[in-house]
Amino acid sequence: MPVPYDQDFKRSAIQMVRQHGRSIPDAAKNLGISTSCLRGWLKQADAAGSSVEIDTQAELQRLRAENARLKVEREILKKAATFFAKEQP
Repeated sequence: MPVPYDQDFKRSAIQMVRQHGRSIPDAAKNLGISTSCLRGWLKQADAAGSSVEIDTQAELQRLRAENARLKVEREILKKAATFFAKEQP
């Protein structure tokens, strides 16, 4: 059964080839993956755009989720502050 690799591992493998100038077979051997696997990741990255675009989209998604969580937390704190302000004699 194939081992699922996380996005950070794939990103660093792609960077090893594109930014650090390593050959695909050398990078694949160093990472312990097959050359066909690494070639597939490179093709996927090409199809999706540059690796910078992939990083940007992942960061944007993370920030949007964090923003939504912080908005909820802020509303809870506002309600708690109002509640405790009413309790003061």
